[in-house]
Amino acid sequence: MTERVAATPGLYPLPDWAKETLSDLKGHQKGDLLSGDESEAIVEQYDEVRAEYVDDQLDAGLDRVVEGQGRWDDMIAHPLTVHESVETGGIVRYYDNNNFYRDPRVVDDLDFSGDVAAELESAVELIDGDAPLAATLPGPYSLAQLATDEHYGDEAAFQAAIAEFLAGEVEAFPAHETLFLVEPSLVTNPPAEGEESAATDAIATVADATDAEVVVQTAYGALDEKLYAHLVDEAGADALGLDLVAGDRDDTVYNVQEFGATDSLALGLVDGQNTLVEEPETLAERVEWFESQVPAEGFETTYLTPNTELFYLPANKYRAKLNALAAAAEVLE
Repeated sequence: MTERVAATPGLYPLPDWAKETLSDLKGHQKGDLLSGDESEAIVEQYDEVRAEYVDDQLDAGLDRVVEGQGRWDDMIAHPLTVHESVETGGIVRYYDNNNFYRDPRVVDDLDFSGDVAAELESAVELIDGDAPLAATLPGPYSLAQLATDEHYGDEAAFQAAIAEFLAGEVEAFPAHETLFLVEPSLVTNPPAEGEESAATDAIATVADATDAEVVVQTAYGALDEKLYAHLVDEAGADALGLDLVAGDRDDTVYNVQEFGATDSLALGLVDGQNTLVEEPETLAERVEWFESQVPAEGFETTYLTPNTELFYLPANKYRAKLNALAAAAEVLE
């Protein structure tokens, strides 16, 4: 029988109370964004934000709890923008929306950082055993696409170096049940034909660094069918995250029918960019519809997730969507 797990990759919106305080503490210019050496006052504010995120998830009844990534000014580029071997360049649009990040220009070897591991250690203390931890990282393909290489000199070598860097970070993580690798670029800017295996090899490098279940979370529509097949066969992921909100769901169903699937799946059911809050019954119906279209033997786990990160939403709407996901899992029991 398939286990249904309500969870998110994180990247939550800052609470309203924190926005003005953190803006005043950090400043209002590009150079004032987080650099990894923040003051004690800023650290304390983010500690409070993290505690609120954990409480929100526990109150909602999610089956996995993430740290929430309140410190990630640069969205999924964060692990690079706070790295000592990276210089931040100009402001770049974050995919096709009105959010922006600082271009991470890699100028030296990407050695161990430990920044995300420290965040997760703090989250573990807050969770205090009340739910399993899920860790979140950018996937190596998307992170390489978002960054600028000024050191390695070759696209394949750069992607491989980012994968090794992320794998080293994962090895320092506290015990976690699930690892989300956030990979929007696989849909928005997929590898050229013939280069799919370089991307899947990079993902496998990171996946091999943990004993947790690995979810490769895609977004913004359906995967190209050839790339989808490579991901199933080569990426070493336990689950692929499939966006059932954006794009044509029939393309996603076709991929699963034609090329099979990973042992588990993550279904992007909640619209992470729309303030309309879905009813739990609607989300449950989407799961049942999808599962009715694909091979009958089912999956070990179906993750019920948003289709994108939730930081686009007002804080009250993000909380409502957490509640809807958890309630949908209960409807499906």
